[in-house]
Parts: sequence; C-alpha cells; structure tokens
Amino acid sequence: MTRMRAVDAAVAILKAEGVSHLFGLPGAAINPFYDAVRRDGTLTHVLARHVEGASHMAEGYTRAKAGNIGVCVGTSGPAGTDMITGLYSAMADSIPILAITGQAPVAKLYKEDFQAVDIAAIAAPVTKLAITVREPAQVPGAFAQAFHLMRSGRPGPVLLDLPIDVQQGEIEFDPETYAPLPAHRPEATRAQVEKVLDLLAGAERPVIVAGGGIVNADACAELVALAELLDIPVIPTLMGWGAIPDDHPLMAGLAGIQTAHRYGNATLLASDLVLGIGNRWANRHTGGLDVYRRGRKFVHVDIEPTQIGRVFAPDYGVTSDAGAFLRTALEAARERELPDRSAWVRECVERKGTMQRRTHFDDVPIKPHRVYEEMNRAFGPETRYVSTIGLSQIAGAQFLHVQRPRHWINCGQAGPLGWTVPAALGVNVASPEAPVVALSGDYDFQFMIEELAVGAQFTLPYIHVVVNNSYLGLIRQAQRGFDMDYCVQLGFDNIHSPELDKYGVDHVKVAEGLGCNAIRVTDPADLPGAFARAKELVRLHRVPVIVEIVLERVTNISMGQDLDAVVEFEELATTREHAPTATIPLP
Repeated sequence: MTRMRAVDAAVAILKAEGVSHLFGLPGAAINPFYDAVRRDGTLTHVLARHVEGASHMAEGYTRAKAGNIGVCVGTSGPAGTDMITGLYSAMADSIPILAITGQAPVAKLYKEDFQAVDIAAIAAPVTKLAITVREPAQVPGAFAQAFHLMRSGRPGPVLLDLPIDVQQGEIEFDPETYAPLPAHRPEATRAQVEKVLDLLAGAERPVIVAGGGIVNADACAELVALAELLDIPVIPTLMGWGAIPDDHPLMAGLAGIQTAHRYGNATLLASDLVLGIGNRWANRHTGGLDVYRRGRKFVHVDIEPTQIGRVFAPDYGVTSDAGAFLRTALEAARERELPDRSAWVRECVERKGTMQRRTHFDDVPIKPHRVYEEMNRAFGPETRYVSTIGLSQIAGAQFLHVQRPRHWINCGQAGPLGWTVPAALGVNVASPEAPVVALSGDYDFQFMIEELAVGAQFTLPYIHVVVNNSYLGLIRQAQRGFDMDYCVQLGFDNIHSPELDKYGVDHVKVAEGLGCNAIRVTDPADLPGAFARAKELVRLHRVPVIVEIVLERVTNISMGQDLDAVVEFEELATTREHAPTATIPLP
C-alpha cells in the first residue's frame, strides 16, 4: 500500500474514472486539492470567472460526448452555493457532473467559521448525492460512490464537500488496483418488449417520441434502425433533437407548445399510439394533457421507475435503459411479420412538406426568422448548437436543422439565463475539432458575459450568435396575457455608443474588451457575409467570435397553450421562396 494525502488519492481516482478536464476556481479551502492536481500534472484545468460558470462548463463538457463526466471545483462557502444552479440544471436534464468543494476544518463545522456553510444540505435536493466527507480514509470510497451513482439509473450530478483537514489527511491507498464500480442500469425483459411490439402492431398511426434518455444512452443509431425497421415516424423532444436527422424521411418534427414544428404537432395529434422512450412528458412538449392524450394510447419506457406515471398514467410502462430497450426491440422485431405503415408515413411526410412557417423576410430591423434561415445556410450538419432559454431558443428550435446526436446542446428543464456562454466553452473543450455555434438573446448573453474571457485566455474558439432586441422578449410576450409591457425593456441611451439608437449595451465593445472578436449586423443582406467572416476570425485568432444581430424590438414567436391552439403571429409559408432552407422545400 502507498501512503498519500486524501487529495492525492482523489486525483488518482478522477484519472482512473476517465476524467481529463476540470473547470473551476481555486481558493483557500480547496488549495490542497489544487496542489494535488498541480503535483500530478496530467489534468487540464480551465479557470472560470464565476463558479456558476464552471458548473455550466462542466455541463457542456458532459453533454458534448458520450461517456464524459464534467468536473467543477470551487472553494468553501459561496463557491458551492454558486454551483447550485448548475447542479439543478444537470439534475433536471439527467446530466452527470461532479462538483468538488472545499470546506472549513471538521472541528469548525457548525461554528460559523468563515465561509463555512452546510453545502451538502443545500445541494441535496438537486443532486443524487451531496455529502461532506469527514474522515480522510472515506475520501476514496466517496469518490467511487459518486461515479457509481452518476452512471447508474437515471444519470445526475453529485457534490463532494471536502474539509481542508480531510483533504490533507494521510491514508493508505493503492491507485494501481483501484477499479470503478460497475454501473447499474435496468433492462427491459423480452416479454416487456414483445408487449410493446404487440401494442404497436395493433395501432394504425403510431409515433415514437424520442427523449434525451436515448442520447444519454448513446443509442441514437438503434433508434433510427428500429424506426426504419418498423416504419414508424419519430418525434424527438427538445432534449432528444438530433437523435434522428432532421432530413430523415421518418423525422416527423418536434411537437410542443413552443419549441415545435407545425407538422410535428399535427402528426402527433393524428396518431393513435405514442411510444415514449427516455422522455419526461415535459409540459412544454405536451401542453394541455387533455388535448395531448385525447384519442391515443401511450407507452412509456424510462430508466427511472418513478418517472413512469409521474405526469400521467400510460397504458403500459417499462423501466429500462433506452439503449437496452432498443436493442432488444430490434432483435424481437426482426423475428416478426410487420404491418405495412407506408400510407401513414407518406401522410406524415406530406405534412412536413406543406405545413411550414415563413423564414424569409427582408425587413430592417431584422426579423429573427431570417437569422435562422441564414444560419442554416452558413453552418453545416457538423455544427454543434448550444442554447438555453428565451425567444432565441424557441425560434431556433422552430427553424434550425440538426442532423446528428449531441449537436443540439440545450438546457431543457431549468433554463437558467447565462448558461449558454460557459456551456459552449465546455462543449468546445470536449470537442475541439467540431464547430460550435451558440445562440442567445441579449439578456442571456449578458448574464455571464465575463466567461468570454475564459475563451480568449484558453483559446476556445466558437461563434456566438446574439439576437438583440434589447428586450426580455419571452417575458414580454408572456405579459401579453396581462395586457402589459412592464420591467422588460433593456434599452437606454448609451453615451459611449450613440449609434446604437437606444439599444443599450454595446456588446461589440464589451466582447472586444474581454479579448474576443465581434461583428454587428443590422441588415439581413449582410448576414451571409457576417457568418463567413466569423468563421474566418475563429480560424485566425482561435477565440470566441460574437455575431450580434440587431432585431426588431418586438417580435412574437409561435406558441400557445395546447398543441392544437398554437398561435401563428406571422404569415405562413406558401411558396418555396418563403422557406428556402426547409428540409422538404415547398412546391
């Protein structure tokens, strides 16, 4: 056995568990851990400007590639409380990240020591495990358990709080014989899968709702194979978008009351059986349950047994890892005589080719619809889009195209403003070879704009499209129901940038001050050139490049309360020229 500090054992375990990158900020109570990282010399550390930013970088890192687990590190007190939003975001979307915090000495706990807070109690509701490790000899077991829990069942975050004296305590530990604990993932039985296939066979117009659990299970290829074998259209959720390519004939569109396609909603409402795999029946997907459920049966497959029946009782439920279910379903379906679904598929494809929203507008100030049309032209299928919340995200999901898994990286349930910049940096660290394009409204962009300096310091290049209407656009639209426009205006006369004409913050100057490049666009005709220039600047300088697009101040994006009552605020596409980048062009 080897005698070493507990933090040296912790670093050895991180490496054995496959960790290569850390995101965080050092501080007095976590310095022993940083000393162990320094002595080891093999882990790459990205210094965030805000600990919440570090937690979102860890999220982006995990979401970008199968098997990744992002790690964020901070000192005692406010560092841990700053991480809570990231832990909540990760927990809500089933994303495993590990948060490591420093803590006051064990003897000082509960004595109001400087920056001593019971972070384990605070973090408990938004983690799978949050503990303060009180004995040095328990550190290896705590880290092993953390990785076991993050990978088992429904994935999620863990917080380990390490008092400074526990970090420095010496223990006996043998890194050479350490082995990760096996993960537990429930698997559907053959009988359960046969029952699901029987229900599908009895339906005339079935659809598959593909959730983020399929992406988490790295089972998108199996999803596409099963859909093709059974000839069943697929409706991805926002978290499952990219599991089947947008241009695939069986990709029926997104359904929902905000981030949805007209044809996706119409197809779901025309269905008679819905097979949900790895999804939550989130309210932005379902809208009102009376409309969503009326006239159709539901089958729900999820890795977490308490998810089944949480929102509504399905006609049949199966507790299973999405990948395990899909593999068994493929095996069983290949042994069956399958019904002919060609007429139903043709009907769904026809909807996709006709029920489209207009994107081509030449207005100045720019309509956001045109922005996404030009993004479809400028950025290819290898692009990884990153976004979080707001009208920018909603419109992006309505108009952008995603062709591959993990190429729409989105904070689905929590939706914290400010998430996009640090998450995009984490995605860049995880996939430095892939083009990353972030999408924000001006308020999301301003929330954690300081993290742009991280991209400049560590040469993490990506393009950040900022659609700026100088408004809290989604909240303003929601206030229409109250007949008000109150406390949502962000514009003001900027004495240093009068040319902005009351749009307020000069994002170009701020971005340049943080070491990045920035371009402002005010005419839609200039969008192609701006995106081309942004790609060239990324290549030349290897720093974030902001493309700020000045929008019309007031825009209402399609949404409603029910799938059959989505309000369309703009004229719909009736010719090919109205929606030239649609996956199936209009006649």
